[in-house]
Amino acid sequence: MYRLRTVRPDGTPVYGYPLRPGSPQVRVTRVDADDEHVHLPPDHRHVHDFFVLVYVERGGGAVALGGQDTPLRDGDLHAVPPGQPIGAAELADLMHCRAWSVAFTPDAVPSLASVSPLAWAHHPLLALFATDVTGSAAPGLPAVVSTTVPAAERPRWAAWLTELAEELAEPGRLGARDAASALLTRVLVGAARLAPSAPAPPDPLVTRVFDEIEATFRDPVSAADVARALGYTPGYLTTVVRERTGRTLLEWITERRMTEVRRLLRDTDLPLGAVAARTGLRDASYLVRRFKDRFGTTPERWRRSERV
Repeated sequence: MYRLRTVRPDGTPVYGYPLRPGSPQVRVTRVDADDEHVHLPPDHRHVHDFFVLVYVERGGGAVALGGQDTPLRDGDLHAVPPGQPIGAAELADLMHCRAWSVAFTPDAVPSLASVSPLAWAHHPLLALFATDVTGSAAPGLPAVVSTTVPAAERPRWAAWLTELAEELAEPGRLGARDAASALLTRVLVGAARLAPSAPAPPDPLVTRVFDEIEATFRDPVSAADVARALGYTPGYLTTVVRERTGRTLLEWITERRMTEVRRLLRDTDLPLGAVAARTGLRDASYLVRRFKDRFGTTPERWRRSERV
């Protein structure tokens, strides 16, 4: 379902969401322990490079989210941002649980598709995730934001997710992609309305890092260049950024570049060489290699699918 992208130094595998040309970049999975055919992943710590929203329709058991043991209770809603570790549970631990997992990339929602990943913390649709993008390591802040859907709204949530799963089950049906995008947007709006009223204060160091990446990512800069510009060693800054955001310095640079690559592929007819030159990549062949490694498809194939 997902691709193993890399393994962190501590042995934690990092899974990527493969872009499927012509399909919405969202996947809905229902975990129902009453279903004898349910298949859960093995118990291991892992990381996603995409967003995951978990809605607990019926509670039971617990999982490790963001390094913390988290009970799964009726109506709970958990926002897991990219880069945060998840410890999958065994079936025995979820004996009575029924939950929904919504995995998505910003490409699944038109209003998010071209937003810089460095600005995710400020986008209204990602309000429930915003605490973690720039403040997950601040004292007292959880790595994963959790809230509870009011009892009166829970049937509506179950209906939204059921309908979204039905649209995704038939991706070739007329209007399925637009319907899935609209339904995901509705789910994110509902989640944002349940977000804490006061977002976490920005981390000053992470803010400086993001500002430097935004100013330089179009040039062929490296993580070492960004670190030196801010007066730190690359190893130290990479470690601190990963601790505070769930991603390394290089991962943020790459994410920013690839967001811009997708925007240029979607919105312009620029040849790949020009796209590479405008996003800090060496040349067209290097762009193709990095894009395919990151998303599992070629830039040209992805561009054609976006214009269907």
